[in-house]
Amino acid sequence: MPAPRPRVHPGLHVLALTAVTALTLAAVTGCGGVAGARDQPAPPPATTAAKNAPGSPAAPTPTAEALPRQLPGLGPRTLADVPPNAGQVVVVTGAGKDSPRSDVVVYERTPAGWRAGAPWAAHNALRGWTGNHHAGDLRSPVGVFGLTDAGGRLKDPGTKLPYDRSGAFTIGGTGFEGEPLAGSFDYVVAINYNRRPGLTPLDWTRPLGGSKGGGIWFHVDHGGPTHGCVSLSEAHMKKLLRTLDPARHPVVVMGDATSLAR
Repeated sequence: MPAPRPRVHPGLHVLALTAVTALTLAAVTGCGGVAGARDQPAPPPATTAAKNAPGSPAAPTPTAEALPRQLPGLGPRTLADVPPNAGQVVVVTGAGKDSPRSDVVVYERTPAGWRAGAPWAAHNALRGWTGNHHAGDLRSPVGVFGLTDAGGRLKDPGTKLPYDRSGAFTIGGTGFEGEPLAGSFDYVVAINYNRRPGLTPLDWTRPLGGSKGGGIWFHVDHGGPTHGCVSLSEAHMKKLLRTLDPARHPVVVMGDATSLAR
């Protein structure tokens, strides 16, 4: 004959289930993750007396982060084309050879190395990049180019570059994704691909010939790919204009990441 089962009060089942549920919820962290060892409460900080007790190791002295001596992401072939007197380098890194999206970082040369600004999202040409640009190919040229001249439909935002304000920078129509182009040339910086430095961005002199294209600029982003230019938000265009200093011989290094790494 089996032994009689002990009687358990029903209320104890409720208490036990409540306790298990509470423990389970306490173990779940934000985003649905389960807490591990590093989610446990940290021990209380050491007291001042404990920190200064004889034999305690000295706290490490913080040091400034070392700046790179070479521009990041650029290979020997690309670096060889960067002029030695360039104190400002704008690096445009394409997401892919056939991608219209890229990131822009402005680097300043300092005695300690190259100091990077914050990355800015940008658009480049519809079909990406090419090392052999031609008019109408809908690709941005890969290479290292000077930045000497600026202009736009709106007044100079405070650049040190020569700035040509003109109504000729007015543009209309729509882009490749149906977005309006109005305002795209409110601020521009000419990229010295197949152009004569020292002239307004509106000048159409083409030293390499018309078939090699031209009119490659930094300009205000209109929300879609370009024909060959690099476009930034209006706020970033104004910041770029205020940053570039002809006394520091600024250049742009532009292309897809693979091409720049060569």
